[in-house]
Amino acid sequence: MVKWSKKDERQFDHIKESQLERGKSEDDAEEVAARTVNKQRRHEGRTPNKTTQGTGNPNTRLEERTVDELQNLAADLNISGRSKMNKADLIAAIRKQR
Repeated sequence: MVKWSKKDERQFDHIKESQLERGKSEDDAEEVAARTVNKQRRHEGRTPNKTTQGTGNPNTRLEERTVDELQNLAADLNISGRSKMNKADLIAAIRKQR
């Protein structure tokens, strides 16, 4: 299990409270907060995993997600040829499939 810094824990608590105030369930608020903290840790290079295994925050526009997140989402949607697509192609294929 990954040990978070005190700063990471404070960020998690702040984001979780914010999500709860917006009407999210406890589980959803914790998931959003954890994903956000972990993404920030990856961005800062504080984790060995440089890419995400997820599909990104579902409340985030496709254009704001990483190519890795879009490829994972395309895989969930069984979009063929996704490994050869650039970001714009992935976004178009995902929108067409939805």
